[in-house]
Amino acid sequence: MEQHDQALQPSAGTKHTAHRRRRPSGAAPPLPKQIGLTGWVWLVALAAVVVTGCLWLRADPGPLDRFDAGITDAVVSIRAGWLNTVVRQVHTVGSRVGFAALGLLLVIATAWFRRWRHLVIWMISLAVAGALLQGLELLSLRPRPFGVQQIASWEGYATPSIPIGAIAILSTGLAFMLVVPGRPRFWAKIAMAGAIAIIGTLRIYLGVDHFTDVVFGAIVGVAIPLAAFRAFASNDLFPISYGARGKSAHLDVTGRRGEAIRTALQDQLGFTVRDIKPVGLEGSGGSTPLKLTVTDEEGRTRTIFAKLYAKSHVRADRWYKLGRTMLYGRLEDETPFSTVRRFVEYEDYTLRMLGDYGFKTPAALGIVEITPEREYLIAMDFFDDAVEIGEADIDAHVIDEGLAMIRLMWDVGLAHRDIKPANLMVQHGELKLIDVFFVQVRPSPWRQAVDLGNMMLVLALRSDARTVYDAALRYFTPDELAEAFAATKGVASPTQLRQQLKQDGRDLLAAFRSMAPARRPIALQRWSIRRVALIIASLLVVLLAGLTAVGLFFPTRGTVTAPMCDAGQPMQLMAQAVPSATRLPCVASLPVGWVVGTAETVQGKAIFAVGVGDGSTEPVTVVLTESCPAPVEGTQQIPIDGGCVTYTPTITDRDVPSFAPDGGLAFIARSDLIAAVAADDQVLCGALAPPCP
Repeated sequence: MEQHDQALQPSAGTKHTAHRRRRPSGAAPPLPKQIGLTGWVWLVALAAVVVTGCLWLRADPGPLDRFDAGITDAVVSIRAGWLNTVVRQVHTVGSRVGFAALGLLLVIATAWFRRWRHLVIWMISLAVAGALLQGLELLSLRPRPFGVQQIASWEGYATPSIPIGAIAILSTGLAFMLVVPGRPRFWAKIAMAGAIAIIGTLRIYLGVDHFTDVVFGAIVGVAIPLAAFRAFASNDLFPISYGARGKSAHLDVTGRRGEAIRTALQDQLGFTVRDIKPVGLEGSGGSTPLKLTVTDEEGRTRTIFAKLYAKSHVRADRWYKLGRTMLYGRLEDETPFSTVRRFVEYEDYTLRMLGDYGFKTPAALGIVEITPEREYLIAMDFFDDAVEIGEADIDAHVIDEGLAMIRLMWDVGLAHRDIKPANLMVQHGELKLIDVFFVQVRPSPWRQAVDLGNMMLVLALRSDARTVYDAALRYFTPDELAEAFAATKGVASPTQLRQQLKQDGRDLLAAFRSMAPARRPIALQRWSIRRVALIIASLLVVLLAGLTAVGLFFPTRGTVTAPMCDAGQPMQLMAQAVPSATRLPCVASLPVGWVVGTAETVQGKAIFAVGVGDGSTEPVTVVLTESCPAPVEGTQQIPIDGGCVTYTPTITDRDVPSFAPDGGLAFIARSDLIAAVAADDQVLCGALAPPCP
């Protein structure tokens, strides 16, 4: 294999290479994002739900109510005492506690398998779907089913069904984050649909949901995460598999991505790819290393090496360097890259620079664009028959080459910054250097000292400390060796090297320090105002993000619109919450500057508050329950037929809304609500109405 004496050259004159193809302007890249037909079908269904919730139900709910009534009546007709108890227990799966428990278990399982991309996508989908479900609920203003008793707990408006939406979101996340594609995922989807259908039927049986509530909730809960997974974590690009818990930096190179790599190498470098094989994954944490068997433009079959970089590697690099800054202080060379394009450009540059200086590194063959600004591949020569130094028998010649390599770096003003066994190859008794991504020009003396220390540790793993130290004295002074081992400790050594040192059992670092002149360890901790500010800011962000993430599993339910004194949906829902009450509290008019604040209606209770619009006073709170609770100082209880209103004014030095004449608060008769519902051929169950099933 030749090193740097043979690079790809552009064709002479007007002749072009027949095997290469330039992508025309406007043409799709080799690896575009694809939602797929079923994804678009779900999104169209989601749009239909939004239109239905925003327009149809708000304008004229009668047709849907009558359609749902037939299904509800048929399901409710099979009610029985023992069955009611069983159904109520199963119904708790969609409750706040059930959703939170299952959701947190799903998060833990996904994190255990290090599927961070899938987890982030699902959490964002959860936030978006949750907000949409609550928004549609407040737009639809649909009460619970009429004509039947609600025999289980419920919260707020009916459409769409938030518990069903929650089950759908959980099920979709389970299928796409933990189940492998193919037949297992197909059956998981069948089970998911079955679970939604069963729980939806149970909620109809309990009288708390309409049929369309279940359908709308399921569509919202499935469509959003499904489209997100298809677009940002498709099966063929980020497949789910089980085995060793590998590093998340490694990308799958089969399926569509594999075909995209083949196409891009053919079009851009003229290589026809015969085989793609990941190599050295255990020693690589910032890219996906590949061994490619190709046929070049001259028809020769050869092996080349490539590293696949993606946008996710840029993000990981930023987080990695931020973490190092907070843990060990600001190191002068820890500036993150801005784009993945800069990743490959820099590595290509360092390969060519090291070749010019005479280092035994692979020759750069070119940069390949897989998807603009998302994925790139850098190709280089492959060291045939080379083995990692940790698997090779080394002699004095190899030890000398390793030390001479570091000496040359010092002389030309470079630092490799990632000296470890995986980056040192032995080929026919010669030492080769690979993975030059972290190379730095004009580094700090500390960086150069760390390179020397790590190289000596790697060489000593395959020999002994005394042999390596004696050889090093031919290239470095005793003081330089002392500096190297004063700097080399902890995070200064790559993870793979630290692991192998631990497995070796010999304390090689202590052995080298005992041979070198005494020198105090060089501290990595560098305190600064910036470091302290970063730590504080990061802790605050993590705390807020954690609280927000946990809050997604405990969504607010039961919020309703202002209960004005009319026969509209908010008052109909209040009548369903306390079916025994013959009169219901409401807002008739308010003093200037006062507004209705929070309002919540759940089974057995309705609450609303009024206060000053600028928030300068605590609100007046009104609570409707089936019976009066124990008296509390500062509250007024107003008994009504079939219920009790608890009125709590918090200020006494000014006029506040009250149930006095012209006080702004009043009551509406249940009979008025019964008549309004009857006008739509429905029955409002409860007091003053015929018994409901």
